[in-house]
Amino acid sequence: MSWGQLLFSFDGRIGRGAYWGFVVAVLVLFLILGCVMFFTTDMSNPQAGGGIGSVLVVIASLAVIWPSLAVQAKRWHDVDKSAWWILIGLVPAVGGLIALVFNGFLPGTPGPNRFGNPS
Repeated sequence: MSWGQLLFSFDGRIGRGAYWGFVVAVLVLFLILGCVMFFTTDMSNPQAGGGIGSVLVVIASLAVIWPSLAVQAKRWHDVDKSAWWILIGLVPAVGGLIALVFNGFLPGTPGPNRFGNPS
C-alpha cells in the first residue's frame, strides 16, 4: 500500500503495525510542536499568545484529521467492521477505550473479508 493510499483512501485494510506506526508518528509530531510552542511562548507576558508554535499546532491538527480518519477506517475494516465504527469514539468515557482495544490490540480477520485482503 502506498503512502497516498494509506493516508488518504478509506478503502482496504491495514494491520496493527501500520496503525501503531501512524499513531506514534503523530504523537512524535505533536510532541515536537509542543516543545516549539513552549520555547516560543513569552512566559513573562501573560497576555502573550503561544507564538509560532501555537499556529503550527493548529495547522498540524487540521492536516492530521483526514489521514487519521482514513487510517482508523482501514483498521476497522481489518477487524471486519464498518468505518462508521469510528463514531464510537464520540461516546463519553468508554468509546475511546473500545476504539483503542479494537484498533490497537485485536488482530484483524485472518484471510480476506468483505473489505479485501489483509495487507
